[in-house]
Amino acid sequence: MLNRRHMLLSAGLAAIGLPLVLGRSKATAAETFAVTHTDAEWQKMLTSDQYAVLRQEGTERPFTSDLLHEARKGNFACAGCEQDAFASATKFDSGTGWPSFWAPLDAKVVGTTRDTQLGMVREAVHCGRCGGHLGHVFDDGPKPTGLRYCLNGVALKFHPASA
Repeated sequence: MLNRRHMLLSAGLAAIGLPLVLGRSKATAAETFAVTHTDAEWQKMLTSDQYAVLRQEGTERPFTSDLLHEARKGNFACAGCEQDAFASATKFDSGTGWPSFWAPLDAKVVGTTRDTQLGMVREAVHCGRCGGHLGHVFDDGPKPTGLRYCLNGVALKFHPASA
């Protein structure tokens, strides 16, 4: 017989278990990358926030990145391996609180995997060189691509253009 206690327990277990069952596709499961390090090496190389996002697929809080309002000409690179990934010319204000771009520099600098964590279907974006998690891509962006690469600022480094 189902009572309130059983219903609450079942709902709680489902909430905990759903992300574990649905999970997310790890970029490293299907790909090999030019830059690789052990987990311990990544932890030494990256700040704790960078490690949480790039290696554990975390998300920074919105509106906290210094790169959100970065307006200089240059490129935005993966903070894990320094590979340039997005040009400032493709950056736009999406109003989401994360740096957003409508296209990467080219198709090889980033990859995508299906992310079904939290019961949502999204496309996770990772660095094509080291596999670091950068953010997600959505199909609600501006022309010409209609894409919005919504990225974690902590997963990026800005490389200003030469004067």
